[in-house]
Amino acid sequence: MTSPPFSAVLRAASQDRHTQAETTAFMADLVTGRLGLPAFARYTEQLWFVYRALEEGAARLAGDPVAGPFLRPALLRVPALEADLGHLLGPGWRERATALPATARHAARITELAATWPAGYVAHHYTRYLGDLAGGQVIRAAAERAYGLVPRGDGVRFYVFDGIPNPAAFRRQYRAALDALPIGPAEAGRVVAECRSAFALTTALLTALAPAPSSS
Repeated sequence: MTSPPFSAVLRAASQDRHTQAETTAFMADLVTGRLGLPAFARYTEQLWFVYRALEEGAARLAGDPVAGPFLRPALLRVPALEADLGHLLGPGWRERATALPATARHAARITELAATWPAGYVAHHYTRYLGDLAGGQVIRAAAERAYGLVPRGDGVRFYVFDGIPNPAAFRRQYRAALDALPIGPAEAGRVVAECRSAFALTTALLTALAPAPSSS
């Protein structure tokens, strides 16, 4: 019996955690505009901390035989996030930016893995960047509509991958790289577990962003 490709295993094993992240109350309220533009800006700010960790890790792992095939310049998001934050938060945003505890934990785990376990880093890379290329486009369109942002312009540049003209083809190539990961069955199981943890960290971040219930 032929075993399923690792990319299919990874997707199936993490689907429930992925759904949890996508259906948090914060995300539902964000994309419908119920929280307002400041909440979208705060979310973008938290992404900046996570993606700095991812892309600092990418610089460290550029020549790594496990992580290297996934580290494409066209994926880099930090410059776009910084442009978005300049638009959303105004001058001096860097000095005011603060990571929520859940965000700090997420970024710290990515940094740890980049230094100690490249395959585990790939699990986080996969959960973020492939999500940005797919579901991230739903967030972009919703934010443009709900918050009056210029389509594919300032405030939502994070979601625009100008260097990837065919996202569907890119995702196929990425999944092929997952299928070719030079890891054995035991490590593959650990990668699946780390992927689930990555989605759980994302869910924790989104939950922490939700406004406190108002007292009546």
